[in-house]
Amino acid sequence: MGTMGLALPWKARISSTLRERGTRVQPSEQFAGGPSPAAVDALSEDAALATACRSGDLRAYERLYAMHGGRMKNLARNVLGNPIDAEDAVQDTFLKVQRSIASFRGQSSFVTWTYRILINTCYDARRSRLRKKEVANDDSVETPRPEPRAPGAHPTLRMALERALGKLTRHQRDVFLLYEVEGFRHAEIAGMLEMTETASKNTLFQAKKNLRQMLEPPRSGAADTR
Repeated sequence: MGTMGLALPWKARISSTLRERGTRVQPSEQFAGGPSPAAVDALSEDAALATACRSGDLRAYERLYAMHGGRMKNLARNVLGNPIDAEDAVQDTFLKVQRSIASFRGQSSFVTWTYRILINTCYDARRSRLRKKEVANDDSVETPRPEPRAPGAHPTLRMALERALGKLTRHQRDVFLLYEVEGFRHAEIAGMLEMTETASKNTLFQAKKNLRQMLEPPRSGAADTR
């Protein structure tokens, strides 16, 4: 059996919560159309998904999971370092989306809003794990390991990259993972990390600069022998 055919334990919990609250349909979000037909279709799909989730339609949550669950787990695994914590983070994210869907106002796309909740959930899990590590003085906490979709580089280079990523600031590391590993656009990253698109580009530039400095072999010059 493949790893993608996963049971959805959040489904029953969402269903029971909806029964307790009762469901209600609210007016759909208004989205400005763009010049591109594909962009308009994407916005319409996003708005329809948001409206269906708000109305308590479990099929909409299933569609959200089918469309983005795999990518969400990959992102969470890269941030947290292991698949077990990543699975927990994605399940927690879907529950948080259900609980806070009424607060969604359309300032960003619904999917971007969902990823923002995922990233914040990963941040919370990472902080919690670090606190537990400090209390237990346990060295078993793993370092986030980027896992690109394409086959990885040489193991030695990969380990060096993992160590270098661990030395970046949190924002530099996360922008690098979202852009270079997950393939998100800067406009999407800006919405997820609540920064401007320009700040996302500048952060990526600085992250790459720092990584190059850490990964490039030291140059040996004649001046060192004097």
